[in-house]
Amino acid sequence: MTVLNETYDLANGVAIPKIGLGTWFIDDGSAAQAVRDAVEIGYRNIDTAQAYGNERGVGEGVRTSGVDRSELFVSTKLAAEIKDYDRAAAAIDGSLADLGLDHVDLMLIHSPQPWSDFRGGDYADGNREAWRALEDAHEAGKLRAIGVSNFLRSDLDNILGSCSVAPQVNQVLVHVGNTPSELIDYCESRDVLVEAYSPIAHGEMLGNPEVAAMAERYGVTVPQLCIRYTLQLGTVPLPKTANPEHMRGNARVDFVISDEDMEALRAVRMRDYGRHDVFPVYRGE
Repeated sequence: MTVLNETYDLANGVAIPKIGLGTWFIDDGSAAQAVRDAVEIGYRNIDTAQAYGNERGVGEGVRTSGVDRSELFVSTKLAAEIKDYDRAAAAIDGSLADLGLDHVDLMLIHSPQPWSDFRGGDYADGNREAWRALEDAHEAGKLRAIGVSNFLRSDLDNILGSCSVAPQVNQVLVHVGNTPSELIDYCESRDVLVEAYSPIAHGEMLGNPEVAAMAERYGVTVPQLCIRYTLQLGTVPLPKTANPEHMRGNARVDFVISDEDMEALRAVRMRDYGRHDVFPVYRGE
């Protein structure tokens, strides 16, 4: 599981592990143990969000993991509904208090629009205000790196056109069946690292026979193939699980997908997320 020891360098020189643990849908009461299990296995990148409702548990797991805080990379996200400076500044401090940490390694604006109006109205001014709060917290040493999530090119340009610190990360939906190549390329051109959430398509890719057949050829599982795919795209996959065996399996991705198979996986199209279509990011909005 050598990938757990590998890192990328963000634009500001901060090292970020190449694979992380996603914690969406892990309840607060279970989050601490999930984090401790992940750290024991070798994970050093832990991702949460204000919207997940588990910052307290994630922070407890980090603090009680038995690993020095400096060895762990902890990310959280500003709630998508916050689009003004004062509430953003207060929420940043709120996350630090809930996590029980004196700093966070990465904090993102969770979405360019509130979830109730995802891909809807114009929140350009509010995003610039929220970004200014992240910049000030970064300058104060509360946040080692700052970025965005679910931002399209126009959303990024809105921040890049006025910021004093450019976004270092854009966390977006990336998986076999949904590869936003133009956005990934644009982020790379602006030195913005892409993190891939739901790299197994919220589990829906497990039922894809084409992907299953390819995974069998490589002697790996479908999740391993999907996670390796996002790694070879140059992104940071964030598979989410509270199951230690799944954590171990998700990190066993020390194989290489051929160029031909990468192109075949890029060509896969999958937009049916089953019951998860209730979430805006999976409805294709």
